[in-house]
Amino acid sequence: MKQWVQKLIDQLDYEWGGSEDKKKASAKISEDRATLLYIIDTYSKHLIDVEGHPVRKVRETLDGFSKELVSADKENLEDVLFRFRQFFMSYKTAEYSFLRKTFEDFKGIVWDFVGQLSEDAAQEKTDDRVLDATLRDLKEAVEADSIPLLRQKSREFINVYVSQHAKKEERRTKRVRAVKKNLDVVKKQLVEADRTMRMDHLTGAYNRRSFDEQLKEQHQLYTLSGIPCSMIMLDIDFFKKINDNYGHDTGDFILKECVKLVQDVFNREGDFVARIGGEEFAIVLPNHTIEHTVTLAERLQARIRKDVFIEKNMELRFTVSMGLAQLLDGETTDRWLKRADEALYASKHGGRNRYTLAKPHAGLSQVA
Repeated sequence: MKQWVQKLIDQLDYEWGGSEDKKKASAKISEDRATLLYIIDTYSKHLIDVEGHPVRKVRETLDGFSKELVSADKENLEDVLFRFRQFFMSYKTAEYSFLRKTFEDFKGIVWDFVGQLSEDAAQEKTDDRVLDATLRDLKEAVEADSIPLLRQKSREFINVYVSQHAKKEERRTKRVRAVKKNLDVVKKQLVEADRTMRMDHLTGAYNRRSFDEQLKEQHQLYTLSGIPCSMIMLDIDFFKKINDNYGHDTGDFILKECVKLVQDVFNREGDFVARIGGEEFAIVLPNHTIEHTVTLAERLQARIRKDVFIEKNMELRFTVSMGLAQLLDGETTDRWLKRADEALYASKHGGRNRYTLAKPHAGLSQVA
């Protein structure tokens, strides 16, 4: 079996029943089946809450399909794939409807805003036409050399001008207020949409999209300034067992408590804590050398090992595995992330509840 396939199976935390059962199940995994498992696992880490399809339930269902794909015989594989296609189609349809509705709501706000401006502009054009007509009448009265007519048209022009000017000022005041109100609504919607798109709804950590943007930003800053930057990849050990033994509500509780602890330790302005998968987190630390990062990683693990969490009258404990990597000269963000991920994988394979320092790639040296 290829190494990447074995690594994928190990990450699933499936209840195999024993090493022999695991070997037998692993022997069934073709690269095609493993690729589908990888796609499901990746998609599961980037779900959004959709009406009727909460993230927790969707992730639970996808985990179930993953387990079935691992253990299914050839005779049952087609049935598993059929049911997976049906579920995936249903979820994607709901997801598309949700995104479409969100877009339509935002488009409606902008459209109302534009419509109001258009109505005001049209009204001003109408008023200007009325004023122009009155002005033409006044000019004709001057040319007619008639005092009574000139007096009449002068009064009419003054009355129209004063009235139109007052209405215009009133409309302008109302428009400014309405525009400000609409802009405040649009701004609020944009801020909320940006927050929703950048934050993990469950834990309050940043999400994968924000994490990817942060990596690029820190890479650019390092290229320009040479100020060190480190990363920690963190995974809650045996998290799926927590879900299986205590339920997903307790699993969600552990995720939130884990983020609180991480944010408490990494509380400096600029420290960036993100949830990038189900139970996987990343911490980006600008202006941190690997030595400083090690100190903080040890502090975090000591806190987690010591703390007892109370949920539904149960005392709960958990541990974490970590991979640490400092950005190197000439290194891309993908390589940086890969080194941290490989270090995390080494921690999990080495017994978990520990951290591992990433190894430099060939040709790259650690920056002091």
